[in-house]
This record gives sequence, structure tokens and C-alpha cells, in this order.
Amino acid sequence: YHAKKQGRDNYQFYTPSLHARASRQLEMEGSMYGALEREEFELNYQPVVDINTGRIVGMEALLRWHHPEQGLVPPDEFIPVAENTGLITQIGEWVLHTACAQNKAWQDAGLPPIHVSVNLSSRQFQQIDLIEIIDRALRETGLDARFLELEITEGSAMQNVESTIYKLKGMDALGVKIAIDDFGVGYSSLSYLKRFPIHTLKIDRSFVSDITTDPDDRAIVTAIIALAKTMNLKVVAEGVETEEQLDFLRRLHCDEMQGYLFSKPVPAGELREMLVQDKRL
Repeated sequence: YHAKKQGRDNYQFYTPSLHARASRQLEMEGSMYGALEREEFELNYQPVVDINTGRIVGMEALLRWHHPEQGLVPPDEFIPVAENTGLITQIGEWVLHTACAQNKAWQDAGLPPIHVSVNLSSRQFQQIDLIEIIDRALRETGLDARFLELEITEGSAMQNVESTIYKLKGMDALGVKIAIDDFGVGYSSLSYLKRFPIHTLKIDRSFVSDITTDPDDRAIVTAIIALAKTMNLKVVAEGVETEEQLDFLRRLHCDEMQGYLFSKPVPAGELREMLVQDKRL
């Protein structure tokens, strides 16, 4: 399998690291079964900030796994395993319900109403009953649909365009917002932008990180923001870490940003305190 990942018509020598990697993945797969019931998963939230006012206008829900023996497992390790095993659909439904319930609880407590963004994996997006799952999460938690934003990648959207259009229209009919995540790193045609009922483009952090030093990245970010503005789409920059990056994005009239410059992803309790402080401004 390692050889197949390197392309066709090649061979790879066995190394102990391959065995260690395979063993870790197998162990992780076994541990993941039942992790929801054992309440080992939790959500962290990264604030989304209005670039001009500095106020928190949204948050992205990010999944974390506290393994009983290995501690905090990086998402880029366990999420692919969840995808491959199909567990991502069960876990993803829990994420959706938990994020909606948390946002509703904060609103009921009198905190500023903001939207929560939830990522839909490729496998989740292919679920036949996806619209029913989203609708059920909204009904059971009581969250107004306009305060939920669902993020999909270009790759997920382009797997079956006609099916994507059907599902996105169903989401739009519910009243939820739709964002294209990691925009610019996929291999899709721009023609889908006029066919999909989307509301937001999120600029991938790989372009944002070098906008102050790399002319190509500056050109790409400038073009994405101009495209979004022309099509009346909101544009969010991910991975903003410096004041120089923020100043550049502000000059281009980017709408919102998220990144370590403002805050890393934090547990629900910490974000609640941030919302309380934001309310006092």
C-alpha cells in the first residue's frame, strides 16, 4: 500500500517506520469505536472576526480527541482514519448537533448571536439523508438556521456536481449558510460558483501565510477577494497570524478573518468568556 501511494510501477523497501505507522493506525481505529460513548471527543472553537471592527461575528467548530492513553491526538491523524472506516458520519452528526446546541445555549444566556461553522467531510457530504440530518439537528437544538454555516471543500463539491447542486439547494432552503472551505487549492472549474447557492469563500491559509513576501500569493488572494466581491459573496481569510497580513487584507476589503493573530481554537468555556468581553465593548 505504501508503494501504491507513491504512484504506479514502483517498489518500496520495508522499513520499521512503516510497521509502526500501520500498527498505530490499526490501534487508533480500534480505539475510535466507542470513543463517542466514552465522551472522548470535544469541540474547540476558533473565533471568526470582522476585519474592520474587530468584533467576533462567528466561530468554527473544530473536533478534538482526547485518547485515554495517547492524550490529545492531532486531527490530521485521526480524521483520515474516521473517514476510511466510515465512523466520520456518526462523529460528524455528533459535531453538528453539539455545535448547534452550544450556540443556542449561548444565545439563550444573552450572549451576542453569532454563527457557528461546521465542516462537512467528503464522506458526510455524500450521505443521502444529509439534509434530514441537518434539519433534525436544527429542530432538536432550536437553533435558528441562519446561525449555522456549513463548510465543504472544492473537492467534495466537485465529486458529483448535479448531486452537489441538489444538496446545496436543500441546505439553502433550510436557511443555513454555505461556505467553500480552502478555496483556491482545489482543481475545480470556476463555473460552479454561479451554479452553487454558496454564500462564503474561505481563502486557504497556504496563500495567506506569505502574502507579505510572495508576489504570487498576493496576486492569488487579491484575485479571490475581487472575485468574491463581484459575485456578492462574503470572503474570509484563514490563518492570519501577523499585523502585516491583517493590514494587507484590510486594504483589499476582505470581510472577515480567523487565525492566531486573534485567537487559536479554544474550549467552549474560553470562547464564552471572549463573547462576554466582546459584549462589553
